[in-house]
Amino acid sequence: MTALWIAIGGFLGAISRFTLSTWIHKKFSSNFPLGTLFVNLLGSFLLGWIVGKGLSSGFYSFWGIGFMGAFTTFSTFKLENVQLREKRNHPVLFYYLASSYAGGIVLAFIGIFIGSH
Repeated sequence: MTALWIAIGGFLGAISRFTLSTWIHKKFSSNFPLGTLFVNLLGSFLLGWIVGKGLSSGFYSFWGIGFMGAFTTFSTFKLENVQLREKRNHPVLFYYLASSYAGGIVLAFIGIFIGSH
């Protein structure tokens, strides 16, 4: 049953990521991968909040593993970094790396803090 909850959460997370990221890319046209950054930072915060809440294993399987696992996108993040490097767009590349890693860690901690209080 746990695998089914993870699968359903993953399906919904992937669709949500695609929809939100696509909307952001259309709304804010830029050479900066803003859609992926937003989705990953939001996902970091929400996963931190989920962990802070201490959800039961069933809810965690659905939301934490399934939904958030598919909502955030490490592979797209890495691909966009490689593409920025290949285009020699180093200022954007460094800003994207720094904001993704530092922002993700900070937002995960904030999410845990808020979720546990």
